[in-house]
Amino acid sequence: MAVGEEKGRRGALKAFIVGGSAAFGCALAGPAAVFVSAPLRAATATGHGARWVKTLRLAEIHEGQPKKVAVVADQRDAWTLSKDVELGAVWLVKEGERVLAFSVVCPHLGCSVSANPDGSFGCPCHTSSFDAAGKRTGGPSPRGMDPLDTKVEDGVVLVDFRKFRMGTPERVEIG
Repeated sequence: MAVGEEKGRRGALKAFIVGGSAAFGCALAGPAAVFVSAPLRAATATGHGARWVKTLRLAEIHEGQPKKVAVVADQRDAWTLSKDVELGAVWLVKEGERVLAFSVVCPHLGCSVSANPDGSFGCPCHTSSFDAAGKRTGGPSPRGMDPLDTKVEDGVVLVDFRKFRMGTPERVEIG
């Protein structure tokens, strides 16, 4: 066997091994990249879009009487899905066929806002007060109660549940 022929075979074998290894690496890297980036794609696909959560039937809310309702839904954290997690709570107020929803979290320091017999709201921690429409009427709260979008489907009230930063005059949504 000639020396040049032996080098040619070795070179071809080396090229075959390097090419095969590169192809194998790419075959593994593609699905791995999709798997690792899945939570990022899900977050950008949903962005800050609506997260409609069923609360209770419209008939269970009485006109002008705030009703505190726990917001319970499935929660996804990267690859983990937790069923029936209590995300927070809202105050629901019926006005005709329309339903208003407010976060129970006080915008001042995060205490739980209570309803008063007259339909207004108050924070027992630092005496912030809010009217029936959630507007700030007194106390240290930097803004009114945080309103949430609602809709009624098949007689059930759905709330677009969100959380907001506390202690700021502007309403800033947090993850």
